[in-house]
Amino acid sequence: MTVEVLDERPEPISIAQRAYQASLKLGITKGADRSRAVLAMARALERSFDDILEANTLDLEASREMAVPELILDWLKLTPTRLETTVDILQRLGELSDPLRRVRNADYQLEDSQSYSQLMPLGTIGFIYEAFPDLGAIAAGFCIKTGNSIILKGSTEASHSNEAIASVLQTALAEVGLPMGCLELIAAEHGASIRDLVTQDEYVNLVIPYGRSSLVQQVVRQSTCPVLKSAMGNSYLYWSLNASLEMVRWMILDSHQSEPDPVNAIEKVLIHRQALPSSLAVLWNSLMEKGFEIKGDAELVEAFPQLQLVKENEWGNPYLTRTVAFKLVDSLEAAIAWINQYSSGHADCIVTESYQESRQFALGVNSASTYINSSPRFSRNPSRGDSVFLGMSNQKGHRRGFISLETLTTVKHIVQGNGRF
Repeated sequence: MTVEVLDERPEPISIAQRAYQASLKLGITKGADRSRAVLAMARALERSFDDILEANTLDLEASREMAVPELILDWLKLTPTRLETTVDILQRLGELSDPLRRVRNADYQLEDSQSYSQLMPLGTIGFIYEAFPDLGAIAAGFCIKTGNSIILKGSTEASHSNEAIASVLQTALAEVGLPMGCLELIAAEHGASIRDLVTQDEYVNLVIPYGRSSLVQQVVRQSTCPVLKSAMGNSYLYWSLNASLEMVRWMILDSHQSEPDPVNAIEKVLIHRQALPSSLAVLWNSLMEKGFEIKGDAELVEAFPQLQLVKENEWGNPYLTRTVAFKLVDSLEAAIAWINQYSSGHADCIVTESYQESRQFALGVNSASTYINSSPRFSRNPSRGDSVFLGMSNQKGHRRGFISLETLTTVKHIVQGNGRF
């Protein structure tokens, strides 16, 4: 009889265990210590630009030889500007007030006791990302700031870049005295699959996948841990009959300005059937002059043969390129129904001069965020407000909408009694 030897892949398990043990210590550190650690990460990253860019060059050369798609190459390529942006985000995270232990009123009170709740860390977070080596550093900053340990698992294409960045950050964290294991990297040589990480629910409290929808869905299917889905692209815009052509043009162009990941890029536009053909032609010519590829449904292609025909499966999938598809609809109600069926569900827009239409759209569209006469352009480090964002979530589970520091926290209920219950 032959006994089958199972490959238990011990390395991902030991990594998860170390991260879990570190999270127990990290969760009770002072906010000032965590902020100091994030600022140390920023300084260390800034001093290591040359080494990181050299590692990134190796990744780019190997990826080109393997004929990796241009989209992934764009996501993979680091520049001094991208690294400086990462440093700026880490510095801002370090300077923000501590998101933990903020007291909130409890929903109930017990007699002869005080009941309240506080924001606390989740514990250990697995971050699975496709290319985007700089995003691993940003995610690490989010987690350290919120008292969570993080396990990074990047794609093979970015292996040298990910290892260089993780090494720099781990050294910085060790120098400021944070526990070993609060930042772990599952490197390419570990030979671990996504399943090896996302089934460690004994140690991992949340998994965040970031990349194309195929990666996100793979994580959702395989994970036994809670998953915070992120989304990119396939945002819809409804062009009302009474709306401004110039407003539509500006919103489309501006939404595509976030690079290298145009998270909230408008890729589909629904047009009221009674729109003027001349307005459509002006918009399309203007977009094509800016390098956009324009597509249309069968009805539009018949009227405007210069348009490419949209395939049926494209309405529900992101392009993640400078491509916009247009479709005619009979009414606002029809537009809302179409968006609810095919949109990614994280950011959808309307251009209208009617308050009633704007309210109907905002309430009827089943998306995490809606934009009315406003560009949905995503910014990780917005100039206004006191928030920094990792991405956008389109789910109704753990959290929805912008992934902020508070997204990576949970609530602990505390009852303080005096011995008489």
